[in-house]
Order: sequence, then structure tokens, then C-alpha cells
Amino acid sequence: MSFRLLPALITLLAVGSAFAQPLQAQAERSLFDGTSLAGWEVSDFFAPGEVEVRERAIYLRQGDPLAGITWTGEFPTIDYEVSLEAMRVRGSDFFSAITFPVGEEHCTLVMGGWGGSVVGLSSINGADASENETSRWVRFENGRWYRVRLRVTREKIEAWIDDESVVDFTHIGRLLSVRVEVVPSQPFGIATWMTEGAVRDIRLRLLQPDS
Repeated sequence: MSFRLLPALITLLAVGSAFAQPLQAQAERSLFDGTSLAGWEVSDFFAPGEVEVRERAIYLRQGDPLAGITWTGEFPTIDYEVSLEAMRVRGSDFFSAITFPVGEEHCTLVMGGWGGSVVGLSSINGADASENETSRWVRFENGRWYRVRLRVTREKIEAWIDDESVVDFTHIGRLLSVRVEVVPSQPFGIATWMTEGAVRDIRLRLLQPDS
């Protein structure tokens, strides 16, 4: 083997090792390497849109009605924070529906649903994001990247868009679930509805209890 190839080989091994390490070995990790779908699979939706990696982002082409990706590796169920950047490329519905675990249950943070502006959690006691107390209206622009942060602790689900709080929900004693359409996103996945979207810089941070 040429010694000139060794630096590239070492880099590849390091990247692969980072994705393979147990979660407890890393306080924070990237879930997207910027060049491939390593660690992800195309969500098993009916008639899904195509998924493409380019320009260090994952593009979710418009599906009929869904497109998305699902994480295939180990993922925490409580006391964690996810951050990413999301963009609606074209369309007028949700461009980033993040499905995530909350203990033994799952829930979805919807961005831009029900005509393009609804943000909230689906579902709470069977009520969608458009019908429960987390529902709010946010005006989104096509072609603009939004920074999203989602925090899940033993008491709360919190979310921010560009550092503005959009969800502050105490989930103790409430029934959390997902709509049947996005079950293939479990345990952690990102989806769009009749819309082309893109995501990048996906990161996971483990939290200390009560942090």
C-alpha cells in the first residue's frame, strides 16, 4: 500500500468509527456526514419521494404524499437534544416532521403543516398538532434554512426555531403518539408531506438528567 494513501484511509476509518461508537461514549455526535446516508435509510412510506445527498444536505423530493429518512443506529429515549437545519425547497406543507422517542412513546414535531404554517406536536391524547395546546402559527419562507433544536427530558418536550421557543410542553401524564402515516419514521426520522424539503447539520447531544 502506498504511504500516500494512509492519511485518506485513516480518515475513512475514523469517520466509520464515530458512527459505530456507543452513545454513552460521546456527549455529542453528528448524525450526518455531509456526503452520504450512512446511518440512515429511506423511510418505508407508500410511494415515497426520492432522497438525494448533495451540497452537504439531504434533499427529500416530494412524495405521494410522504418522503423521509429514518435513523438506523442506536438512539436515546430520554434526556437528549437534537439540532438540525431544515428548509422547504418548494411546496406548501410540512417540510420537517421530526419523529422522536419519549421514553416508551413517540411523538412528532411538525413544522409547516396544515397549509404551511402550523408548528406543534402530533399527537397529544390523540389530538394532532393543529388541534392541541402546542399548536402555533409560524410563517416559513421557501428556500430559507431554519435552525431547529428539540429537547426531550423526563418532564418536558421543548423546541426552538432560530432560537425562538415554539414548544414548551410538560408531557407527564399525557398520552403521546404519532399519526399512522409516519410510523416508519420511528424511532427517529424526518419526513415531508407533498413538499420538497432539505435537512443538514443533524446533531445529537446527550443531556444529564434535569439539565
